[in-house]
Amino acid sequence: MVEKSLLRNAVKIIHTPKEAKTIVDPIRREILRQLNIQSQTATQLAEKLNLTKSTVGHHIRVLRKARLIKIKLAKPGSHGILEKYYKPVAVLFIEDHTRIPSDLQNYFLHVHMERLRGIIAAFQLISESQRKTFKIPADVDLLNELAREIAKHIAKIGEKYENTETEMDAEDLLAKIYGEALQTVMTKGIWRKVFADMNEMSTLILKPVRGP
Repeated sequence: MVEKSLLRNAVKIIHTPKEAKTIVDPIRREILRQLNIQSQTATQLAEKLNLTKSTVGHHIRVLRKARLIKIKLAKPGSHGILEKYYKPVAVLFIEDHTRIPSDLQNYFLHVHMERLRGIIAAFQLISESQRKTFKIPADVDLLNELAREIAKHIAKIGEKYENTETEMDAEDLLAKIYGEALQTVMTKGIWRKVFADMNEMSTLILKPVRGP
């Protein structure tokens, strides 16, 4: 049995434009990543990110206002000043693609495309090692269209984990949910044909990860 102290809320679905605008900022995304590794103060984050404390303080306030982070504990520091340690409200934040503005949709589509490039590269390597050929149809803008399909499915899959707790870190949980989304897409429409010769390889890459 996992100790209660090691369990964290698994997923928060980003439904509103305000939440989405909050997490597209690269500094705030890095703050969330750092806080996922361990709870930290604004001073610690400023030192780690090579930013001024006032800059980090601004981003902390924005994240708190959007209810994406909260105070884990507060205790007096070495100079008697109360130090607040922050943590994210969830391990993973997943956007609801249908409920955010088009400009933010485009941002998240590019994020999905980058992730898919890595997955497709893995498919290519495994196919070569097994002396098989993985060809992408010339008439399919694979990355763009596949990213759109993933964007449609990932929030639905993420919802299954929204009110659960997990001991997994952000990368493992993302891999699990992303794998489920990709497996769903691969069985539908043109994607069934695109990935028809890759069932064995995709099974190797998208092995289920131990759940939350």
